[in-house]
Amino acid sequence: MKLPLGFRYSAVYAGIRKVKKPDLALIASDEPAQAAAVFTTNRVQAAPVVVARRHLETSGGVARAALVNAGNANCATRTGERVALQTSRAAAKILACRTEHVLPASTGVIGVELDPRLILDHLDTLVAGLSPDRFLDAADAILTTDLVRKTAFAEVQGARIAGMTKGSGMIHPNMATTLAFVMTDAAVPARQLRAHLKAAVERSYNRLSVDGDMSTNDMLLVMANGASGRRVAREPFQKALDEVCQSLARQIARDGEGAKKFVEIRVEGASGERAAAQIARAIANSPLVKTAIAGSDPNWGRILAAAGYSGAGFDPSRVDIHVQGVRVCRGGLAAPFDEDALKKALDGPDVEIRFLIRGGGAGKAVFWTCDLTHGYIDINASYRT
Repeated sequence: MKLPLGFRYSAVYAGIRKVKKPDLALIASDEPAQAAAVFTTNRVQAAPVVVARRHLETSGGVARAALVNAGNANCATRTGERVALQTSRAAAKILACRTEHVLPASTGVIGVELDPRLILDHLDTLVAGLSPDRFLDAADAILTTDLVRKTAFAEVQGARIAGMTKGSGMIHPNMATTLAFVMTDAAVPARQLRAHLKAAVERSYNRLSVDGDMSTNDMLLVMANGASGRRVAREPFQKALDEVCQSLARQIARDGEGAKKFVEIRVEGASGERAAAQIARAIANSPLVKTAIAGSDPNWGRILAAAGYSGAGFDPSRVDIHVQGVRVCRGGLAAPFDEDALKKALDGPDVEIRFLIRGGGAGKAVFWTCDLTHGYIDINASYRT
């Protein structure tokens, strides 16, 4: 694990969540960093999303720190924006930077007032604990129902990229999903960084779904502080950023709430990339497809039906479907296959679905999701309690 230069990390337990484990994290750049972010497109947006977006606009794409809490979404509350501003202002004072250079983020229960003292009373300890070696502590502190930590790393032309994310449920992206923080010591101008992030998100987080529910708090932030002194060429940097974001997205799908199986869906032969993504997203979000996978049932009819209501145009008579490399549908009709052998193959932790439109266009897309089990209900039936 080689971390970018010029960043420090910290985490403490502030009493925001009921379980006594770190729930407040700080990611700080030693120098002002170029920053770019994408946020949820949900019409209901948490106060930290509103404030962080405003701070980025005011600063012209410069940031020093991200202040992140877990256990409370600070959303749909009477005091939400006041809390986000007050805690950002207090953190900025201790860090000796401008308020708009601190970007707040929250994750947790919606509609519960967040007591600012829980954060304010721990800021001195949080800042005092900042260290280049506490990346994993911060990555753990942002988790909620996640079962595992999610991190990814890359090196490109002498510069380094490191990312952390959280997410297990309420995952249905559109421009961003969950919380994600990516740091690089490459020197990248803010405008260029925004273009890189937009492309990376489209190829990663926008190709991910767990349950079809979009969060109110989604935020993906990239900070580039230039501490390595390296100016990286556009194409290699984009490739490395894509690699980090795609790894993080796959880890979220693999850790979906109650999930037992990771599912990769490949669509080929669509009229364009957008159409391919529409088809893949519909298949990924179908409860019938997801429960069939949970039960190791190669029910390809559900896959075809989901594609049919995706809104993308295609000729069903030209569709072939492969599951675990086995063709189960040819030309929109049943293909002969060994059902017992395929059911056994579907018992494994990784599932691949290939949806091919023969003689179609050049559009293709890869999408990641997971199966849907009773465990998802167990987790979410009592989430608040």
